[in-house]
Amino acid sequence: MIRAMTLNDIVAVKQIAKITWNDTYEGIIPTKIQNLFIERSYSNAMMMKRLEKTAVYVAIHNNEVVGFANFTRIDEDGDSELTAIYLLPSHQHLGYGKQLLSEGLRNIKDANQLHVYVESENRKGRAFYERNNFTYIEEFDEYFEGHPLSTAKYVYYLKTPVNN
Repeated sequence: MIRAMTLNDIVAVKQIAKITWNDTYEGIIPTKIQNLFIERSYSNAMMMKRLEKTAVYVAIHNNEVVGFANFTRIDEDGDSELTAIYLLPSHQHLGYGKQLLSEGLRNIKDANQLHVYVESENRKGRAFYERNNFTYIEEFDEYFEGHPLSTAKYVYYLKTPVNN
């Protein structure tokens, strides 16, 4: 089951973020930097801000939150961004990611496109987006909490892009 996140889900979402970050980025992003990011981005204040200003959906299995996805609201250009989609490793490849994505897409159906940025070495993430009809746009180098990374940009077209 997929539903909108509530205040009661914050603890579970924070735990899922930490577990999946550690699992996904082991050997890619130093643990110290991962933990710093998680502490900052998933603090209670930031979680309240996410609830207020974005759309967060949770995946439920046996009455427990096992994953979540976070979508921004549609901006002035008609675009949205998928800022996070994480599932506990034990619940990956069971269809929950696709269900979370579908719920988000249903709720931004008036958008032109959905952007997502994924660390270039995150093979599982990239494969998920490619399987789900995202189009690879580009890769670029950036610094994440002072650590150099390569990031891949993908887009999901909700409307046919207009070529100028």
